[in-house]
This record gives sequence, C-alpha cells and structure tokens, in this order.
Amino acid sequence: MVLNFTSFHRIRKTLAKPRMFIDLFQFHACYHGWKTTTTYFYVYPFPCIGHDAFFSLWSSKKLVLNFHSSTNLSTHYVERGNFDDSNDGYDRCGHNDSNDNMVLSSFGSHSGDCQIDQTHDYNGFGDVEELDEEEEEGEDGSDIDENALLVPNPSNRNREQRVESKRVEIEEEEFRHPLVREVCRLIQLQPDWNPKLEWELRHLLRSLKPRQVCAVLHSQADERVALKFFYWADRQWRYRHHPVVYYVLLEVLSKTKLCQGAKRVLRLMARRRIECGPKEFSYLMVSYSRAGRLRDAMRVLTMMQRAGIEPDLLVCNTAIHVLVMADRLDKALRFVERMKVVGIMPNVVTYNCLIKGYCEMHRFKDAMELINEMPSKGCSPDKVSYHTVMGFLCKEKMTKEIRDLLEKMLKYSNLLPDQVTYNTVIHMFSKHGHGDEALEFVREAEEKGFLVEKVGYSAVVHSFCKGGRMDEAKAIVNAMFYKGCIPDVVTYTAVINGFCQVGKVDQAKKMLRQMHKHGCKPNTVSYTALLNGLCHSGNSTEAREMMNMSEGEWWTPNAITYSVVMHGLRREGKLSEACEVVNEMIEKGFFLNPVEINLLIQSLCREGKMDKAKKFMEVCMNKGCAVNVVNFTTVIHGFCQKDDLEAALSLLDDMYLSNKHPDAVTFTTVIDALGRNGRIEEANELVMKMLSKGLAPTPVTYRTVIHRYCQMGRVEDLLKLLETMLSRQKCKTAYNQVIEKLCSFGNLEEADKLLGKVLKTASRLDAKTCHMLLESYMNKGIPLSAYKVASRMFQRNLIPDLMLCEKLSKRLMSVGKPEEADSLILRFVERGHISPQCQEKLLS
Repeated sequence: MVLNFTSFHRIRKTLAKPRMFIDLFQFHACYHGWKTTTTYFYVYPFPCIGHDAFFSLWSSKKLVLNFHSSTNLSTHYVERGNFDDSNDGYDRCGHNDSNDNMVLSSFGSHSGDCQIDQTHDYNGFGDVEELDEEEEEGEDGSDIDENALLVPNPSNRNREQRVESKRVEIEEEEFRHPLVREVCRLIQLQPDWNPKLEWELRHLLRSLKPRQVCAVLHSQADERVALKFFYWADRQWRYRHHPVVYYVLLEVLSKTKLCQGAKRVLRLMARRRIECGPKEFSYLMVSYSRAGRLRDAMRVLTMMQRAGIEPDLLVCNTAIHVLVMADRLDKALRFVERMKVVGIMPNVVTYNCLIKGYCEMHRFKDAMELINEMPSKGCSPDKVSYHTVMGFLCKEKMTKEIRDLLEKMLKYSNLLPDQVTYNTVIHMFSKHGHGDEALEFVREAEEKGFLVEKVGYSAVVHSFCKGGRMDEAKAIVNAMFYKGCIPDVVTYTAVINGFCQVGKVDQAKKMLRQMHKHGCKPNTVSYTALLNGLCHSGNSTEAREMMNMSEGEWWTPNAITYSVVMHGLRREGKLSEACEVVNEMIEKGFFLNPVEINLLIQSLCREGKMDKAKKFMEVCMNKGCAVNVVNFTTVIHGFCQKDDLEAALSLLDDMYLSNKHPDAVTFTTVIDALGRNGRIEEANELVMKMLSKGLAPTPVTYRTVIHRYCQMGRVEDLLKLLETMLSRQKCKTAYNQVIEKLCSFGNLEEADKLLGKVLKTASRLDAKTCHMLLESYMNKGIPLSAYKVASRMFQRNLIPDLMLCEKLSKRLMSVGKPEEADSLILRFVERGHISPQCQEKLLS
C-alpha cells in the first residue's frame, strides 16, 4: 500500500501544524489504482499510535472529523450507539496524565474543546459574554418574514426522529446522587475557589455519568452558573459532553433570557456534528422571546433552513406563541395560513395560542368564532380553549357570556363542565374582585354535584374581605361548617385581615380565638395580620406585647411582623421602643431595607433627636443593613435644619469613608444651609466640588443657588457660577429665575440688565418673567421703565398681557406721558388685539 500525492501533502501540512494532527488519519489508500477510503481509524481510535497525549495537548475548537460523504463516517457518534451513561470512549482519546494538579482554565470560556490554560486562575466561573457573535455567512440584518418556511423534506424528518430517540428523562434519583450533590456544593463555593477545590471538581467530573451532569445543570438556581459549568467541564482533559447534555442545557436556557448562550450551544453542536432537531431551535426561539427580541426569535426559522432542518409543528407553534406574546396577532394569523400551504396542519395548541391572542386584544367575538370554526378545520377545541376565553370574560365581569360558553362546551364539543372548569371560573371571578358572581358559580357547582373545596371557598372569602364586605365573608365561613368543609388557616387569616382593614380589631381577635376553638392553629401570617390591625388602630403597645409572647403561643415572628410593629410604634411617636424592636429584629437575622431605615430616621429628625438618628444609622450600617445615600442625606438634612453645619459637613466627609458617595441632592442640602447662614463662599466651594465630582446640578440646585445669591445681592458672583453650572447641565429657566428672584428682592436694576438674555428665546415663560418685571416697575412707581419692558417684548413678537398694559397706559397718562400711552395701545391695535373703537374708549 502506497500513499498518493494527496495523502503526502496532507501529512506534510499536519506536521507543520500540529493542531491539525488528527487529519493525519484521514488519508486515502490506493491498491493498484483502486482508490478507497479507510474507515478503521474511526472505529478504533488510534490503534497503532502511542501519541494520544500529543493529540489531547494540541486539540482545539478547529478539530473536526471531516470524512468524505461517500462513507457512513459523516454521521456523528450519536448515531453509532445507544445512550449508555458512558463518555463514549472520550477518555480513551484523552491524555493519560496522572498529574491532576495541572490547573486548567476556569469556567467562562465558550470555546467548545479541550484546551489547557497554564495560568493559575482559581476564580472559578468566568463571565459568560453576552456579546453578539458574528453573523453567519450570507445573513443580512433584514427582518424575518413570518412566511419563511421550507418545503417539507422527508430526509430531515427521519433525522429529527433519530434525535428525538436520544432524549432521556432525568429521574429524581439522579438529583439525590451523592456525586451530584457534592458537585453542586463545590460549584456554590466558586467565589472562594483554590487549586484544591478545582482539582476535586475535575476529579468528580470524570466520574459523572451524562444523566448526572444533566442533573447538575438542572440543580443550579442561576442558569448562568449552569452555562458556565457547561463551558468549564467541556474544556477539561479526558472529558467530553454527551449529546444529551447539550439538549438538557438548551432546555434549561429556554427558561431564561440567555439567548446568546443558547445560540452558542447550538453552534457548538453544529461544529461537533451533533444532530439538532426542531425542538432545539424552538428552545432558542423561546429564549429570544423571553429577552424581548422578536426579530431574532423569528430569524431562528432562517437558521433552521440553512441547517437543512425541516420546521415541524412544534417550532411553528413556538413561533406563533412568540408572535402572540409580542402583540403581533396579524402576523400570527398569516403564519398559520403559511403553515397550511407547506403542509403543516395546525393542531389544538396552535388555535389555543390564537385564542389567547384574540382575548389579549379584547376581541372575544373573534375568539368565539375561532372556537366555532375549529371542528370544521379538523381540530376540536379542548377545555383549555374554553378556559382561556372564560378567564378573560371573568375580568370583564361578563357572567352571561360565561354561562353561554359553558352550554356550548357541552352542546358543540361534548365537553362536560367539570370541577376544574368551575374552579377556574370561581378563582378568576374572585381574583378580580367579583365575589357575588363567584358565589353564584359556587352554588351552581354544588347543585350539579361538584364538590367545592376549601381553596374555592377561601378565594370567595378573600374577595369579599378585600372589598370590606365582612358580613358576607363571615356568613360563607359559617356555611362552610354547615357543609362539612372546615375552614383552614388561609380562610381564617383572610377574615382576620379583612376585619383589621375595616377597623374591627375586636372581631379579628374573636376570629383568632375561634380558630383555636376549632383546632386550626394560627400561623405567623395570621398573627401578623392581627398585629397590623392593632398598630393601625393605635394599639402598638399591645401589638408589641403580643409579639413578645409569640414563643408561648408557638409562633415565630418574621421580618414583616417586626416591620409592622416597628412602624406602628414610630407612627405613635414611641421612637425609643421602635429602635428596640429594630435591634431585636437585627439580632434575629432580619434586616431593614433603606426605605424603612429612612422612615425611622425622618421621625427622629422631626423630633430634633439628631444624635440618636445618626447613631441609629451607624448601628444599622455596622450590623449589615443596606444603608444608602438617601439615609445619609436625611440625617444631613436634619443637622442642617438645626443649623448644626459642622456636624452636617463632618457627616458629608464620613460618607466617602463609608463608600457612600453623596449625590447632587446631598450637596444641594448642604449648599442651601450654608447660604441660609450667610456662608456663601463655602457654598460656592461646595458647588465647585460637586461639579468636580462629575455630578450634574439639578433644577433644585439651580433654584437654591439663585435664591441664596440673589438674597445677598451678589449678582456678579451668581452669573459667574451659573456659567460654570450651565456648561455642565443646561437649564433653560436659569436666567428667568434670576430675574424673578431679583424682582422679589427689589433689585430691579440688575433684573433689567439680564432681560436681554431672557428675550433671546421669546417663550411663554419669558413673557411671564417680563410681566413680573413690568409689574414690579409699576409697583415701584416707575411706569416709564415698565413701558420700555413692554416695548422690548413687542420687538421680540411677545404680546404683553392686555389688562396689565391697560393699567400701565393709565399710569403713563397720570405722569404726563400721553405719547407713550398712545403708542402702547396702538401696538395692540396693529396686532389685532384691540379694535379702534376700544382704542378710543381707552384713550378717552
């Protein structure tokens, strides 16, 4: 046997590029001119070569078994054997290195093959990038039309069936397996990873069966962690994912918005010749839909076309669901018509999606027409079809239409309204606050022999309690006893909460005692509802005592319970007791959120207890509560209200030490306090410091600075500061505010100098500013200056207020300026605001 020229050329290229070493075994053999293709190297990997370590070291994502299509070797290993919980011989292709201390690359790369990272990185999972990959060849950026379907191809359908045959269900035993639990524990420790932990995880990974790897992926609460683990495991030495792992990961990602990760997994499967069926593409479509990327979701159809896969009914139904959820019902309807053209007939799931789309758009008649037409289209509606419409009819309180729908279920579809049907209607009516209608269906269901369970009654009771109709709710509870349906803790809690909401706390207490009498033990929610009622009725001290006796009553307060009592004491002004509740709450492991902290700080500040407010904030921060900038600003504002500026400035500096950087509101609070106390230079320095920190001044900042500078008459300094502030953040009304403030402080001369900057825009706000200056001149007895302001307004095509100008005209006449008075009225006449007859009257 001799090698031909092609084989020699390929071997020489391989030796030059060791990464392509596997192509060495892809040569052609010649027997006296007869050319065949050798297949033995695929069935028995490297039988005569002892350099399998060399192969593992140089393998990369470019390694692809690329045998000629004339043989059966183009089919991936998935089709060679059955799924048997093994690694399919990948360990035999790996490197038999006993030194497991070599550090491999950490989680996070999306490279699909074995690679060695010589760097010592023990950070565990790296970030999975969410950047868009390069578009496939020939793909443009145009929108995908809903008609983009292929003509059915029988070969593709057969391939789809082979892929479906590889699916397995992950049993509960796999999740409880010790190996799976230990791997999940190590994954959760990834922020504190070290070489030892990573070695343990690599060692366990090689012992995992494919089903157990799938169980690990399903066990992750954060799907991003599952994706990172998949990438990390895929790069480990002597390990390769079984195809079923890819399928399970795609299913996991379909429940998230990690659409780019799902797309990469699909591309990795294509590079490794792992069969993909329509179901895998439907997973990607759903992920795109969850991310709100409708165009990309529909582009999945084009991806399927280029992969040579025939869309089936599952993918089509997914596409219709995506269009319906995106409020593209018209496109969904056209898509269904296109399905019929290419031979994919809709089923009941297809029509149910369209029915939901009609209901979302409040087109109930069209939804009913579609249900009526379904039998003629060879697809009878099921209970889901009717229940979908019923749910939306319940929102609109359309009781008659629901009864007609129940009759149609029986008459046209032979679907008997069962207990599930009535429970659906009862719960939907109760959810939307229609208790009377829900109660009617409860009675109707009982008349027909259906048993309405506690859940149904509880829903009706909750609906009545929510509406404050406690007599009806209590009557239903008594009727439940009569019918042998003993209320549970949920029903009692709803009634207790209802009594508390209407202020009948005594009735709520009686209901709590009745619970004990009938053997129903109240839970934390029941007691919390009662404590909330006590606090809102002004009995916070009683609520505090009841919470202290919780151990004797065999219930445990939770974070909401403590918060309810704390706010009750705060509203009654019992701040010391409220702080004690907070300390007890923190000791039990419950932490206040910034809003609750701020409410208590505000109460302390209103009473002038600034030291206690500051101490309380520091205690919360030291014990791990989420103290934010708003809490610091509240305390600083309290110090400023007491004119304790030194304490406010000190706390402003402490914010940086606590890594809580002040915002523009914090700076504005201190600037206003400094200006109010005449420390205008320090206020100016603080403004410049705020700007140097990259903070943009807010409208409140502008108003504060303008007010304080105008109050002190430092207009020139104000204008310089405004130029700096406006270069950072524009404020169209800055100069308007300056003029108005100068007018209010009687500095009309400076206000008149700035009038030119205001009249540049000639807006309605500018007219208001001019009117204020004009009126100020008149109040000061300077009508001629007011006339000049009005004249400048006319020059900028701003029409002054007619009533104000009439007063000005009379003032001008009284001071001996008839020409100016006549000129002012004449300008109104020229612009059509005064008739000549009215002009004569005014002048007379």
